[in-house]
Amino acid sequence: MSLDFPTRYPEYLVAAMIIILAPGPSVLFIIARAIAWGRATAVATAAGNVTGAFTLSLMVAFGLGPILQRSETAFIAVQVLGGFYLVYLGVDAIRHSKIHAEDMVNQGDVRPTALRSARDGFWVGALNPKGLVFFAAILPQFLDRGSSNVTSQLVLMGATFSVLAFFSDGSWGLIAGTVREWMATSPSRLVTMRRIGGVVMTALGIFTLASAL
Repeated sequence: MSLDFPTRYPEYLVAAMIIILAPGPSVLFIIARAIAWGRATAVATAAGNVTGAFTLSLMVAFGLGPILQRSETAFIAVQVLGGFYLVYLGVDAIRHSKIHAEDMVNQGDVRPTALRSARDGFWVGALNPKGLVFFAAILPQFLDRGSSNVTSQLVLMGATFSVLAFFSDGSWGLIAGTVREWMATSPSRLVTMRRIGGVVMTALGIFTLASAL
C-alpha cells in the first residue's frame, strides 16, 4: 500500500490544525489533568490520546475508505451527517460550557501513574466524537478519490493528524501545568475555552454542510 500525498494535502494541514487547536474534549481533558497533577501527567495523557485518535483513524480508513472510493452517494451522506453532528457538538459545548469547566477542576485526589494517564488518554482519543467526525466527514474532502489508494491516503492523513495533535495537545498540557493555579482558581477561563471550541466546531460543521450540498 503506497502512501502518496493527496494533491490537497497542504489544505488538509490547515483544516487539521483548525480542528486540533479548537478546545474540544481531548484538549480540555489534557488541561484538566495538567491543572490537577502537573505537566508530566498531561504529556502522558496527550501521548495516549493521540494513540487513541490514530487507532480511530485506522478504523475509519479501512472501514470507510473503500466505500467512499466507490460511492458518490456515500461520500455526500457522510459529509452531511458529519456536518450536522459537528454543529450539534458545537452548540452542546456552548450550552454546557460551565458544567464541563467545573468538572475539569475536580479530577480526584490520587495522582495517576504515567501508564494510567496514557491509558485514560487513549480512551478519550479513541472515543472522541470530534475526532470521529473529522476522520469520517471532513478528512475525505481532501482525498484524491479518482486514485486507487484512497485507504492509504486516509491512513497518511490520520497519522499526520496524530503527530500534529501530539505537539499541540502536549503544548496545551505543558502550558496549563505551568500556570495550573492561575487556571484552577478561575473556572471562567475554562468556560471561555469551552465556548471558543464550541464556536469553532459549529462553524466547521456549517462549512462541511455547505461543501456537501
